[in-house]
Amino acid sequence: MKRRIVINMLSSADKVAGQGVGSAYEEQVHLVKEGASDLFDVRINEHCKADINHFHTVNPNYYVKMRASNAINVAYCHFLPDTLDGSIKIPKAFFGIFKRYVTSFYRSADYLIVVNPIFMKELERYHIQKERMVYIPNYVSKDQFYEKSIDEKTAIRKRYGISADAFVVLGVGQVQTRKGVLDFVEVAKQLPDITFVWAGGFSFGKITDGYQELAQIMEHPPANVKFLGIVPRSEMNDIFNAADVLFMPSYNELFPMSILEAVNVRRPLVLRDLELYEDILFHQYMEGKDNAQFVHALRVLKEDPQEYRRWQNASTKIADFYSKEHVLQIWREFYTRIYRERHHKKK
Repeated sequence: MKRRIVINMLSSADKVAGQGVGSAYEEQVHLVKEGASDLFDVRINEHCKADINHFHTVNPNYYVKMRASNAINVAYCHFLPDTLDGSIKIPKAFFGIFKRYVTSFYRSADYLIVVNPIFMKELERYHIQKERMVYIPNYVSKDQFYEKSIDEKTAIRKRYGISADAFVVLGVGQVQTRKGVLDFVEVAKQLPDITFVWAGGFSFGKITDGYQELAQIMEHPPANVKFLGIVPRSEMNDIFNAADVLFMPSYNELFPMSILEAVNVRRPLVLRDLELYEDILFHQYMEGKDNAQFVHALRVLKEDPQEYRRWQNASTKIADFYSKEHVLQIWREFYTRIYRERHHKKK
C-alpha cells in the first residue's frame, strides 16, 4: 500500500469561543480527515514528523516550529492585520509589533491559504509572493447545517422565546464595531414589527472595540431586539432555522462562516455593499450601502413572498457551489501537488 501523506493540523482556535476561525478549522479538518483518508494521514496538534504542517492560527510556538521545520509549511490567512481595526482595542505601540509579527508569520510559510481572492493584492503589499498564495474557500457541512421542518422551526422558536409568526432577522458574529452591530440595532428601531436576533458575544471581553457602548445596548436593547450571547456551534443550526433572513452589516470581513451556514439552511442574505463579497458570492444576495437601504431590503423580504423565494433560491446557488465534493477536491489536489513538488525537488 502506498504511504499516505502525513498532515499535522495545528490550531488553538478552540480556546476562544464564538469566533469563526474555530468553526473554519473544525470544518476543514473534518472534511480532509474523513473525505481524503485514502491520501492523507491527518494528525491534530501532534508532536510528530509530518510531511506537511498546516498552521491554522498564528501562535508564537507555531512560528518557532515553522522556522525550524523541514516539512512543507502551510499557513491559513484568516485575517489581515488591518482587519483588527474595529475588532479589538490594541495600544498603538503593541499593534505595530503585532502587525510585524503576523506579517513575518505569513512570510515564513511555504504556502499561504487565503479564503477570499481579493486579499491577495493586500498581502502582496506585505511583500508576500503571489505564487505562494492559494485561494481555497471555506466550507460548511450540509450534515451540520440544513433546513428543518416547519414544526421543528416552531419548536425552536418557542425554546428561544420567539413568536411562531414573527418575521425574524438574524445577525451572527462577535459583538464588535466592525461587525456593524450598531447599525443592526438602528435598523431594528426603524422596523418595530420585525424581530431582530443577534447570536454572538464578546469573545475578547473588555478589549473588544466599542465594548462600553455595545455592552449598554446588550443590557438595554430595543423591544424587538434579542441578544443571545455566545451560542455553541452545535446549536447554531437551530438558530438559523428559527430565522427568516441573515443580515450582516459588517464593515470588513474575509469569508464569514455564518454566510455559508445560512445558505445551507436556504436563508436569504442581506449584506453591506462590499467589494470583497463579489468574487465569492456572485451577487446572489441583497445589498445595501446604508441603513435606509437595509431597511428597504428587509421590508421587501418580509412583505413580498415572490422576492423572498427569489433570494432564497439565490442562497441555494451559493450553497451548491461550495459543495463538499467541490471544496474537498481542491484540498486533495493542493496537498498532493505541494507534496509532489517538494519530493521532485529532492530528487
